[in-house]
Amino acid sequence: EPRAPLGQVSELAEQLEERLFHRYGFHNGLIQERLRALSEVLERVEEVQAELRRICCTVEAAYQELCL
Repeated sequence: EPRAPLGQVSELAEQLEERLFHRYGFHNGLIQERLRALSEVLERVEEVQAELRRICCTVEAAYQELCL
């Protein structure tokens, strides 16, 4: 059975390492982008919640005035 020379194995290992590093970096970038987008969405949700709280307080105050 033929064996690959040690230098060739080393070279293939380096190529594989480079590919994996590149792919990891690419996916890491995608994950970072999605986390940023999620963070923005959560921020917006907090703003909407605060707005809804203000609206509810206003409606509650108006209702109390009408009932008293």
